[in-house]
Amino acid sequence: MSQSNEAYCVKCRAKREMQNAQVVDQGNGRRAMKGKCPVCGTNMTKFLPSEKK
Repeated sequence: MSQSNEAYCVKCRAKREMQNAQVVDQGNGRRAMKGKCPVCGTNMTKFLPSEKK
């Protein structure tokens, strides 16, 4: 399954491709993709769907 690195930047108010995107596990068990906005450098987060077992 390929995941898009596109997320919404709240500072630029636009969807952009994240730089250095990494999939991380949140404390509550949810997965998210975190990276930086290539234009302004703001941290970006995109929540991912849960994995089916």
